[in-house]
Amino acid sequence: MLLIASLIFYAWGEPVYILLMLISTGINYLCALGIDRNSAKKTARKLWLVIGVVASVIFLVWFKYAAFLVNSFADVFSLGYHMAEKKLPIGISFYTFQVLTYTVDVYRKKADVQKNPARLLLYVSCFPQLIAGPIVQYADVAQMLDKRPFEAQRFAEGARRFAVGLSKKVILANLCGSAISPMDPADAAAVVSVTGAWYAALMYTFQIYFDFSAYSDMAIGLGRLFGFDYKENFNYPYISGSITEFWRRWHISLGSFFRDYVYIPLGGSRCSVRRTILNMMIVWSLTGFWHGASWNFILWGMYYGLLLITERFVFGRERLDKLPYLLRAPMIFVLAMIGWVLFYHTDLTLAARQLGAMVGIGTDIQLIDPLTAAVIRKYSVLPLIALIACMPVLPALKKKAGAGRTAETLSYIAATGLMLLSLIFLVGQSYNPFIYFRF
Repeated sequence: MLLIASLIFYAWGEPVYILLMLISTGINYLCALGIDRNSAKKTARKLWLVIGVVASVIFLVWFKYAAFLVNSFADVFSLGYHMAEKKLPIGISFYTFQVLTYTVDVYRKKADVQKNPARLLLYVSCFPQLIAGPIVQYADVAQMLDKRPFEAQRFAEGARRFAVGLSKKVILANLCGSAISPMDPADAAAVVSVTGAWYAALMYTFQIYFDFSAYSDMAIGLGRLFGFDYKENFNYPYISGSITEFWRRWHISLGSFFRDYVYIPLGGSRCSVRRTILNMMIVWSLTGFWHGASWNFILWGMYYGLLLITERFVFGRERLDKLPYLLRAPMIFVLAMIGWVLFYHTDLTLAARQLGAMVGIGTDIQLIDPLTAAVIRKYSVLPLIALIACMPVLPALKKKAGAGRTAETLSYIAATGLMLLSLIFLVGQSYNPFIYFRF
C-alpha cells in the first residue's frame, strides 16, 4: 500500500518521469543481483557496480547538467551552439543518490542484496523523503523495509514532528521570503544599499534554513507515521563555532553521502597534505554542483572548500577552538551569509553587485534606501524571532521540563496549535516557494 501510494504521489507531479525512476531502480536492482551472484569474482563484481553507477549518473547528468556542460563548452570555443535545458524530474538528485548507496553498499557487503524488487522500489520512491530528502542510505533502513513497528505513540510523535516542520515552512520560511521579495537582489533594476544588501542576505540565510530543515522535519515525521526512523538532517547549524562544525550540522545526509562515497574512496585524509587538499576541493566542488547546473553553485562549493582548508591547515582547529565562542559563532554566521549570497544568484554579476554593496562598493551606493527602510519597519520583529528559532531553545525547554506527562501533553497541544496556524497561513498566502524543488 505504501509503495502504491508513493508511486501515485510521484506520478501526480511527474506522470512521465516516473518511468525514469523505475528504470534507474530496475537497473540497480539487476546490478546488485549480479554483484551478489559473483561474490567470488572480483572483476565481475566491479563490472556490475560500474554499470549500475554509470547508468544512474548518466540519467542525472543528461537531465540536470547536459545543457550546462554543452553550452559552457560552446561558449568557451565560440561554437555558436545552444542546447535547450531539459525539464528536471522532481527529486532526481535525491533518489539517484539513494539508489547508488544501495548498489555500492551491496558491493561493499555493508548491506544484503534485496531480492524483492517491490521493497527496493519502496526504498527509492517512499514519498515522505522522495522529493526533498533527507538522503537515506539503504543500509540504514534495510531492516525497516521488511518489518516496521506501528504504534500509537510513534504515530503521535511523527504527527508532532510534521506539525513543527510545516510551521517552519509556511510561517517562518515564507515570511522571511516575503521580506526579501519587495527588494529582490536578483532584480538588476533593484536599488541595492549597504543595509539592503545585508538585510537581504540575512533574511535569505533564515529562509533557506527554515525551508529546507522544514522539509526534513516533515519527512522524518511522516516516516515515523509509517514505521521508518530517518536520521536527523539538521542540527541547529547557525550555532556552530567553526565551518567544520557547520557542515556537521547542515544537510547532514548530503555531507555523509559525499564523505562515505566520494571523499573516503578518494583517500580522504589518509594521504599527503597536498592530496588531502585536492580531495577536499573535489568533494566540495561536487557538493556545489549537486545543487544545480550553474557556476554560482560550483563557486559556492569551492568557497566552503577553501574555508575548510584554511581552517584546518592554516589556522588549525585547536587554535580556533581557543577563541571565545561568542566571537567564533557570529563570525561563522557571517561567513555562511556570504556563502548564501553566492548560492542565491545564478547571475554572478548580481552576486558581485550584492557582495560589493555589503562592503560599500558600487555605483552611487547608499547606506540605506527608502524601500529597505520600509521593509525593515514592516518586518521589524521577524529577524529576532527567526534568530531565536535557529537556536536550540525548544530542546532546552524540554530538558528543563523533564519527561513528565504534563510536559508531553503541552507539547502536543502546542503542535496542534502550530498545525492549525499553518493551515491558516496556507489558505491566506499566495507566496509559497519551494526552494529545493529544482534539486
